[in-house]
Amino acid sequence: MATTPETTEAEKEAARELNRLAVVGGGFMGSGIAESAAVASLDVIVREADEAAAERARERLEASVRKGAKRGKIDDPEAVLGRVRYVTDPEALRDAEVIIEAVPEDPDLKRSVFAELAELARADAILASNTSSIPIAELAAATPCPDRVVGLHFFSPVPVMKLVEVVVALETSPETVAKARAVAERLGKTPIQTKDRSGFVVNMLLIPYLMAAVRMYEEGFASREDIDTGMTLGCGHPMGPLALCDLIGLDVLYAVGNSLYEEFKRDEYAPPPLVKRMVAAGRLGRKSGRGFYEYS
Repeated sequence: MATTPETTEAEKEAARELNRLAVVGGGFMGSGIAESAAVASLDVIVREADEAAAERARERLEASVRKGAKRGKIDDPEAVLGRVRYVTDPEALRDAEVIIEAVPEDPDLKRSVFAELAELARADAILASNTSSIPIAELAAATPCPDRVVGLHFFSPVPVMKLVEVVVALETSPETVAKARAVAERLGKTPIQTKDRSGFVVNMLLIPYLMAAVRMYEEGFASREDIDTGMTLGCGHPMGPLALCDLIGLDVLYAVGNSLYEEFKRDEYAPPPLVKRMVAAGRLGRKSGRGFYEYS
């Protein structure tokens, strides 16, 4: 039976001494990771492809921080916002001790990001990916330093969700794993450790459930409201499966389902046709304002 080692006091102390964390990609997940790091009193760099994207990331993070302050979750929003810097120049990442990639689930894009990071990052920096579905070994292979590449898979919405999956590839060193676990804890998260396979722990269990709910709705077996109510009131889930699909993002759901099906060839992972059509139509869920439900 596999056991996960506890984070040692020395590793926790090293994480407490961490000063600068960078996030590549300031979308919904990336801005959430940056916010969690800034709340943890780290200096944060958010790198985007262009100035327009950087400004959207700034607006997204600022709105979230101010919302957290109104709810009493953040004591000094101005201090948190002041710790975050938005850049387009990759040279700004050179001094970061941890760099977390959070660009869209496109294997070619992610590989190109890791190849670039390996060239410019400091020699002891952790290179982490927030991927939901792409094997960490595939990303590590784009670098000459696979021992420093690890998965740090956060959950949405990042400032609220307390879990991080630490994904260990074949070449990931024990030192990198220990540092990654300590970083997750520094950000106020609970790390769980998993081997590098599609879906990791949570999505391998979650995706069949969500796909079954989509099939039920697609086939007209029950309404979206009744499917969701059945699981919230009947099973005590905080959110129904179709509402959860909208929160995750239908594009992410589609990518993760395809990745799981590609690796394991099991029908329960395959995205139903409805998911593909919704993604093609831009109905991605909360982030686009419309998915299984509509959002103002």
